[in-house]
Amino acid sequence: MAEPAGCAVADGDMAVAARAHDWSRTPLGPREHWPPELHLAANLVLACRFPQCLVWGPALTAIPNAGYLPVIGFDATAMGRSFRTLWEPHWDVVGPYVARAFDGESAFHEDFPLDVCRQGVTERRYYTFSCSPVRDAGDRVVGLLATVVETTAKVRAEQHMREVMASLEEEVAARAADRNRLWQLCTDLIVVMRKDAGIMAANPAWAVHLGWQESELVGRSFTELLHPNDRSMTVDACRVLERGATVRDLEARFRHRDGGYRWLAWTAVPADGLISAFGRDITVEKEQAEALRQAEERLRQSQKMEAVGQLTGGLAHDFNNLLTSILGSLELLAARVREGQLEHGQRHIQAAQGAARRAAALTHRLLAFSRRQTLDPRPTDLNRLVEDMIELIGRSMGPAIALHVQTASGLWPAMVDANQLENSLLNLCINASDAMPDGGRLTIETANIRLDAQAAKARELAPGPYVSLAVIDTGVGMSDDVIEHAFDPFFTTKPTGQGTGLGLSMVYGFARQSGGQVRAYSEAGRGTTMCLYLPRYEGAAHASERVPPAALPAMGSAGTGRVLVIDDEPSVRSLVAELLREQGHVVRECGNGAAGLALLQSGEPVDLLVTDVGLPGGMNGRQVADAARVLRPGLRVLFITGYAANAVVGDGQLEPGMQVLTKPFEVDALLARVDNMLGED
Repeated sequence: MAEPAGCAVADGDMAVAARAHDWSRTPLGPREHWPPELHLAANLVLACRFPQCLVWGPALTAIPNAGYLPVIGFDATAMGRSFRTLWEPHWDVVGPYVARAFDGESAFHEDFPLDVCRQGVTERRYYTFSCSPVRDAGDRVVGLLATVVETTAKVRAEQHMREVMASLEEEVAARAADRNRLWQLCTDLIVVMRKDAGIMAANPAWAVHLGWQESELVGRSFTELLHPNDRSMTVDACRVLERGATVRDLEARFRHRDGGYRWLAWTAVPADGLISAFGRDITVEKEQAEALRQAEERLRQSQKMEAVGQLTGGLAHDFNNLLTSILGSLELLAARVREGQLEHGQRHIQAAQGAARRAAALTHRLLAFSRRQTLDPRPTDLNRLVEDMIELIGRSMGPAIALHVQTASGLWPAMVDANQLENSLLNLCINASDAMPDGGRLTIETANIRLDAQAAKARELAPGPYVSLAVIDTGVGMSDDVIEHAFDPFFTTKPTGQGTGLGLSMVYGFARQSGGQVRAYSEAGRGTTMCLYLPRYEGAAHASERVPPAALPAMGSAGTGRVLVIDDEPSVRSLVAELLREQGHVVRECGNGAAGLALLQSGEPVDLLVTDVGLPGGMNGRQVADAARVLRPGLRVLFITGYAANAVVGDGQLEPGMQVLTKPFEVDALLARVDNMLGED
């Protein structure tokens, strides 16, 4: 039987197979006997590329297209077979949908699981299928159209997504639980606040450390709990947070609920418009650090008192010896005067004078050690200073010691008191000689040195340029313990009576007061290097010339100056005045600065002011001199002092026409200085 007119004729393998199929052996019978509706429906299914199967008649005869078979895992033998037979393993699910379609109702099932065998391998796959009724011209249901789409990929993707979302939900829940445990159990204080420092949340550690419950904190300002002295730096830290930066180790005191304060170290992080801060209670650490500081202070004080005890003990010993010599000599001199035996008095006078000079030298060394001597730092050429002292040093060494000098070329001038440096160099050379009792080699070296930050810190100096003066011997050396105490006052390794123990302490004090340092480098049995580091003078090179002291005139030379002497010690004042009057000077005396200034303001002629620095009544000698120079510009001033901080006399930088003479002084030295100053143009 030919195809009905107007029906589409399907092409393709399945259409060919359908036409070639022996339908007479099926409930549908030969194709030529098919009704037009069947021909039309079959051709539409076979021509369609969407997976479809036409199911016809009560026998449910199947006419599948090419797309339907591979989806389900069928082959061409499914053509003409019963739809129920094809789906027998799953008919309990498929059957009701088929029945509903024959009842005239469309049916739909999504993501139906099937175990499909493909190429010998059975696997679980998923399909979405539908069953729609097919009607004849009389609107009777004569078949159904079954469509199927494999959704395995979609189902597996959804399954994977669901698995990931359990997993994610579990992870989120776990993390939330961890955060909650951290929030609850963390011993550090945690706070979340707005940028305006308003507290939004606080963990239970606040109650443990500061006594505040979260309900008492929320809504309050973070800064409200700060110690008043710590608020400004915390406000500065908030500005840093506003710029998006993290603040670390901000130490501040927070008020406890009982009114006291605890130290907390905070780390704060800005994020998402909020600030999260973590605070660690460091109160115990602070208390321990303070206790340690106090213990160290007590130790320093104890060591200081021990050093003072050692200093006063040694000082008392030496001064008592000197005073015994002075007093004994004077008593013997007085006895000889009473007895009229003046021919023996000169010896006692010389003994008293010698003891007094040694006492003066002792106080000078003590002032040098304590960095309180009056220095006169000037640009100094160390190479020339060393060369000028070679002969003196050589005579002090003796023939068994070979003396070598290595001076650096292009040596910078040093800013130092040349006279005190000569004393220090001679002291170091004598110590080196004592360390070589069997002879040896002594080397004096000069050098330019630039100290970087690390090297300067090791020497307790500021980084920068220095001039070094080193004294190197090949003697017995020093142990670490001896080096540690080498610069202590009255510390000596020499036998009793052979050293005061003030030599190196004087060098140390002089170096430190000069803005430099002295270091000892030694090893027992391998010699010692003593190195002085002195500040470089940055001015013109010609300023390094040192003017030699003028020759002292003999006593009794005539003078014509008008001199004002100010000193609060009557014996010193009368002594100076008497000496000057004997030289022909006109002398006026005052016991304090105010009286001296009043005399200067009176208009009485004065050519030279001789004044002590330390004066009673609130006006020291420097203040008197400065005030006098306002009235009398260019007035010559000679400061005489037994102890004067450098700041009082201008830190060694005296104005022109001003000089310093240190007590105790020789009579000849005083008279020579006065005559020199009065003779200046």
